[in-house]
Amino acid sequence: MNKLSIITINYNDKKGLIKTFETVKNQTCNEFEYIVIDGGSTDGSFDEIELNKSFINYSISEPDKGIYNAMNKGIHVAKGDYLLFLNSGDTLFSNKTIENVIKKLDGTRDVFYGNAIFINDLVEEIVTYPEKLTFHFFTYNSLCHQATFIKKSLFESTFYYNEDLKIIADWEFIIYSVCIKNCSYKHIDEFICYYDFEGISSNSNSKEAIQKETDLVMKKYFSAFIDDYKNLEDVVSKRVRNILYIKQFPLAWKILKGVSNIILLFLPKKI
Repeated sequence: MNKLSIITINYNDKKGLIKTFETVKNQTCNEFEYIVIDGGSTDGSFDEIELNKSFINYSISEPDKGIYNAMNKGIHVAKGDYLLFLNSGDTLFSNKTIENVIKKLDGTRDVFYGNAIFINDLVEEIVTYPEKLTFHFFTYNSLCHQATFIKKSLFESTFYYNEDLKIIADWEFIIYSVCIKNCSYKHIDEFICYYDFEGISSNSNSKEAIQKETDLVMKKYFSAFIDDYKNLEDVVSKRVRNILYIKQFPLAWKILKGVSNIILLFLPKKI
């Protein structure tokens, strides 16, 4: 068995597929299995897959039932201990990314996750992740699956991606694994990928659908915390996050508390 399987799913994104193929081919370490799951593309993607058969260990091109059905196909055939999903248009951070990371996948954790750079035509956003993952973190965020190495055995002992969800099945899987199953994890403090976030989950028109799916997952697994979860929207506001950031600096925090106490003198007493 290989230590790592990299899985790329694609549907009618030949341009993105070429970009992803190049970043995989250019890795200084090739000690991984490479799997390509194509959804029966009609834009020439299949021809591109055929041209690159020499470095692809497994590929299939057939209609599927959506993103997570394709990802589940990849999980089923993967032979690696750890899985990394690098979809069409996504690229690894550098040619040495796998060389640097693979030695850290030592089997001691269910999940290893690194940092990512989110990009589209107009924006580049650096995203770093915390050392400790909490329920609070997952209520407004998730791990970037293009920067997350997941043990195949975790899927087998938990569940595969929920194909009834169209956008956030990877979020459902990771919040369940960390917050309910209490899986082990470790942060790798280096950049793993450039994530092309022009996909369905980052489309502003999908916000309502994302919220609907999120509410379904919260009700399914965390029904006792629904009200608290909704209240957290205020807690994670930018202003509150700024205050929590200031708290890390004793002098600035002392000044802020002093100013707050002065303001409170002129307000009605708290009950």
